[in-house]
Amino acid sequence: MGFSVMKPPIKKQIDEAFIYNLQMFLIYRSILKEMLLAFMISLVFLNSTLMMERMLRLNKLFASVGATVSDIARMMLYVQPQILILTLPMALLLSTLVVYGRMNADNELTILKGSGISFFRISRPVAYLGFVCLSLSLVMSFYLGPKSGVALRGKVTEILTTRASLTIEEGIFNTAFKDIVILVKNKPDSTTLRGIFIVDDRKAEEQKVLVAKEGKIMPAFDSLAFQLKEGRIYLLKKDTATEISFGSYFFSLNPQIDAQQRTINEMTPAQLLQEAEKNPKKRLMYLLEYHRRFSMPALCIIIIILGPSLALYAGKSGRLGGLTIGVAVFGVYYTLLIYGENLAFANKIPHIMGAWGGFCILALFSLIVLAKVNKQ
Repeated sequence: MGFSVMKPPIKKQIDEAFIYNLQMFLIYRSILKEMLLAFMISLVFLNSTLMMERMLRLNKLFASVGATVSDIARMMLYVQPQILILTLPMALLLSTLVVYGRMNADNELTILKGSGISFFRISRPVAYLGFVCLSLSLVMSFYLGPKSGVALRGKVTEILTTRASLTIEEGIFNTAFKDIVILVKNKPDSTTLRGIFIVDDRKAEEQKVLVAKEGKIMPAFDSLAFQLKEGRIYLLKKDTATEISFGSYFFSLNPQIDAQQRTINEMTPAQLLQEAEKNPKKRLMYLLEYHRRFSMPALCIIIIILGPSLALYAGKSGRLGGLTIGVAVFGVYYTLLIYGENLAFANKIPHIMGAWGGFCILALFSLIVLAKVNKQ
């Protein structure tokens, strides 16, 4: 007489659940692996493109001063956090469109959906990567971005103040400093100047011309100064001219690189709010920057919804189509963002609407695309 042992239903359900979860884990791992590769390539490409624009702007300052490879490397590092605030959401969308567009073109999404896997479960890897990008964006926006702005300004100031004096040569006009022209007749050593001629146009309403028999270069921590002796100062205003003779005169230069924008980049969101309260004339500018520190990282949440839906709705366009669509989406978003901020500056709409208008339009577009995909 034989006995048959039946497998308990509960154990069978556990085994089936384990197999299903293992299968989903392998699918997620495969998608994430492909997404991470596309994400890193997109991030490097976008960062390099935006970084070149900023480095070219800085190179104009260093054209006559000179910077070592180490200086350039450090400045490139300091620029990265502020660029990442912009490029992290863009790279997330591009990688999602490229990977899910490829899966759609190869009918992999159709097979997965035909196997009973819902579209939301298929899109889960995007959510994983999206929340990582959201966390990184918040860190960049709140902490590393302002810190790197301060570090970049300090490095630029250090280079200008310690090396600008080396670029002053006999009989050559020096324009290393903004709105300053320096010409010397003789330079016996690195700090001694003779026959000095300086034109100072830093004040729009008043031009200052200095002529001195000799002088000394005195570099400081955040400025470059000249101790001038036996000379004259000519102050030229709209309708008047004034001549002043001096035996000794201290002339200071302060390097400037977009001072207003530089200060904003160095502020945390809390400091932006404080400055908005202290400075009513620039209140709107500080408030718009404050809201941008939140809206840029928040784009990652929209992309979690939009990316897979847009890739599926785009059809069989593949990688190239996904790249084109991603660039177009962000092009439209930044256009709306700039247009909204300009309307806010013109007092035609509230500043909150100007800061978040583009975000709301993109969110609405994401929900529309998601609804159409669910109907398919």
